[in-house]
Amino acid sequence: MTATSPVQSIPVFRAQHFTVINGANMGDEISYMDELMLDDIYALGHGATLERLALQTDAEGHFQVASDTDCGTPGALIHLDCALNLMSPDGQTTDALVLVEVDDTGHIAELYLLPLSPLEPKVEYSLVGMDRDSARQKFAQVACVSFTRGTHITLASGAQVRIEDLKIGDRILTRDDGVQQVRWIGQSTVRAVGELAPIMIKAGALNNENDLLVSPDHRLFVYQRSDQIGAGQPELLVKARHLVNGDTVYVQDGGFVDYFQLLFDHHHIIYAEGIAAESMLLDPRTKPALPQELIDRISPLLDQHSSGGDHGLDVAKALLDRPDAIALLKRASRH
Repeated sequence: MTATSPVQSIPVFRAQHFTVINGANMGDEISYMDELMLDDIYALGHGATLERLALQTDAEGHFQVASDTDCGTPGALIHLDCALNLMSPDGQTTDALVLVEVDDTGHIAELYLLPLSPLEPKVEYSLVGMDRDSARQKFAQVACVSFTRGTHITLASGAQVRIEDLKIGDRILTRDDGVQQVRWIGQSTVRAVGELAPIMIKAGALNNENDLLVSPDHRLFVYQRSDQIGAGQPELLVKARHLVNGDTVYVQDGGFVDYFQLLFDHHHIIYAEGIAAESMLLDPRTKPALPQELIDRISPLLDQHSSGGDHGLDVAKALLDRPDAIALLKRASRH
């Protein structure tokens, strides 16, 4: 498999940690859709913990376990089986996705549950909905890089315009390709919890003039005049989630968040609150987030979009797992 997309890390529970405590499948762990029964009641088992599953995607949209993973077998294929809707006793609903790892013979090796909102211990969850049709779309929402309402984007003129005021055709300043026109603007409102909770980068943390709030996997561009973190090259793409330190960069969870995606003819580095950050990368992971009529019209652009390699090294979390990571990048960053 040839990977065409950045490695994506998702927090998952192993299937055996989420089991039926009351219902037709009493005692069974969460499984693929054909084995599930509506109204079964699930709960997290004792000692259940989230593990990081790293995925890469090929040009056909097939998922594979990446080498930099904490669970799963590197190289194994991952099948996105279905989307679930779970309800707790207080009436709150939680979306989750079931992923199936298969071995070389095509048999199931492991199953995982990706909760899109936090699952709590000692809480009973009733399975109230399941389907296959929405699984890709919901996974795409997690994979899309998004800015939030109020984010100032730099136009070709140098003017700073809030992202919600941009229009298709507006001319945006890019770092490497001059002035480019916006091809499409996506917008969605989601609960700001779990995998969909945005990351706050406080003003000044990376020489940004104002606070910047982005989706967790949004990659920021950093140019190092000297190799401060041992990446081996000066141009870096750093995921917002990997910069979280609980102080100047933190998860802003709770309530709802308005997410916006900016799509161009190519994948670009643009400027948001003065920080160089990527635009939406159109690839097999994110394509299902687009309206079908738009997909039909712009599908040839898939071949034009870059994996991001042209913009810099996609930095692994391990290189940023240090208390002074933000300080090092701030000193090094030059846009």
